[in-house]
Amino acid sequence: MPLAATEVELQRILADVAFTRAYGFRLHSIADGQCTLEVPFQPLFERPGGIVSGQVFMAAADVAMWLAIMTRLGASDGSVTAGMTSAFLDAARHEPFRCTARIVKLGRRLVYGVAESVSGSGRLLAHHSLTYARAARAGGSA
Repeated sequence: MPLAATEVELQRILADVAFTRAYGFRLHSIADGQCTLEVPFQPLFERPGGIVSGQVFMAAADVAMWLAIMTRLGASDGSVTAGMTSAFLDAARHEPFRCTARIVKLGRRLVYGVAESVSGSGRLLAHHSLTYARAARAGGSA
């Protein structure tokens, strides 16, 4: 079964949307209900103490899930984040990382997923549980 959004479409979204462009996210891979982003290190990501700020991990998880949903519902899908719980498990210092998001359940109104960020050496850095609200369909029902 073909994906509802192509790599080209998702790369275009990363390049065209201001908040994704600011982080420098790069598409690493996609599959049915899954997306992996490469997150380059930028000095502006550092918080005091020299570690990468948690907001960068959260943004990567949120965007990776957004794109994972598009692999099922299409690049024009308007689903939005309804909730996220994050656990920061290890620090990233002056290093890029990857974030993989995967849909756990695609419901009529809500989408549930998980995302994990890992270092280049495979250290688990963060784990996220995400809930997205699907956009209302034409006719007013969700």
